[in-house]
Amino acid sequence: MECIVLAGGLGTRLQSVIGSYPKCMAEVNGKPFLHYLFDYIEQQGCTRVILSLGFKHEVILEWLRQQHRKFEVDYVVETEPLGTGGGISLALAKAKEQDVLVLNGDTMFRVALSRMMQYHIEKNAGTTLALKQMYDFDRYGVVQMDKNGTITAFEEKKHYDKGLINGGVYIVNKATLLSKHLPEKYSFEKDYFEKNVLDGMLFGYLSDAYFIDIGIPADYEQAKEDFKKDLE
Repeated sequence: MECIVLAGGLGTRLQSVIGSYPKCMAEVNGKPFLHYLFDYIEQQGCTRVILSLGFKHEVILEWLRQQHRKFEVDYVVETEPLGTGGGISLALAKAKEQDVLVLNGDTMFRVALSRMMQYHIEKNAGTTLALKQMYDFDRYGVVQMDKNGTITAFEEKKHYDKGLINGGVYIVNKATLLSKHLPEKYSFEKDYFEKNVLDGMLFGYLSDAYFIDIGIPADYEQAKEDFKKDLE
């Protein structure tokens, strides 16, 4: 399996805690968040990782030189911010597989990736999104899907008693995405997911695996507690 990690984001809401660093390099118990993502990717059996870099990419590349992993690592660097979609498309240009995993560099959703890939292929999906059931929240929009697993709608962020959220783990069919002739700079969520939801090519893969998004200080602190056992 081949995996893209979106690692170019500026941690705006975390600046008071981590300073001016990419979110994926936020220190968790002495190691960057990306270290834990790499552990997960390695455990899941990925053989190749492409980092999509941007803001302060030099910091990540310096850390990368000290890493010795079982998977091959390549990277691309945005010369200007391209949005989540632009970052994925840039990295896909280096992808060798037709169906490629995509992970957010500031989110840990420990989905069984090989099972998700099998599901994606069985559905002949254009893109498969890992979905997580959440309760009493307002940080995320909600994803609607039918009994077949086809995604039918994306609802805006507001308070929900419960709902399925986009967990930030995708499998993208390269040919399907390229056929949309998207611009160089675009939002994967707004310009690809939402504008193509009626095509019937977006599928949801439901998982109850561990999930955390370190985008706000409270959850960043929670990650420190949760990941202590990973260092034992």
